[in-house]
Amino acid sequence: MASSRSPVRLFITGGTFDKEYDEINGRLYFKDTHLPEMLRMGRCRLGVEIRTLMMVDSLEMTARDRDLIVRNCLEVPEDRIVITHGTDTMSETAALLSKEVPGKTIVLTGAMIPIAFGSSDGLFNLGGALTAVQVLPAGTWVAMNGRIFDGTTVRKNRDTGVFEAV
Repeated sequence: MASSRSPVRLFITGGTFDKEYDEINGRLYFKDTHLPEMLRMGRCRLGVEIRTLMMVDSLEMTARDRDLIVRNCLEVPEDRIVITHGTDTMSETAALLSKEVPGKTIVLTGAMIPIAFGSSDGLFNLGGALTAVQVLPAGTWVAMNGRIFDGTTVRKNRDTGVFEAV
């Protein structure tokens, strides 16, 4: 008998994915998540259960925020999890999840350009993460710009703005 629960849990933590542009003050800020809209735009047919954990820039993410992510990954029944996350500290969270959440397949992804800007890499990255989480073995992974990285050996190269294995 097939399970009625969704095969994939999607946790939202903020990051560039969900930023908006304040035209008056010239700054980026958070309003609401764009993930349901992105799943519709991508014509996603995968069962996905979405939960917003926080809406923060990853540079402002605290140890308490990361503990909340770990706790939620441990507590949900799904063993396949995608996390949207800011790119600046994504590798820190991935490394922590690798240590703290065994036996589940977790894929972190993000965007360099907000989806609200229209020319974002976010939709592509989300699709890559949702595909990867279905086929990768248990562990923590990062899906960015068409590549999959082991979550324990990845970093964002600040000079080039791309993710790379270390």
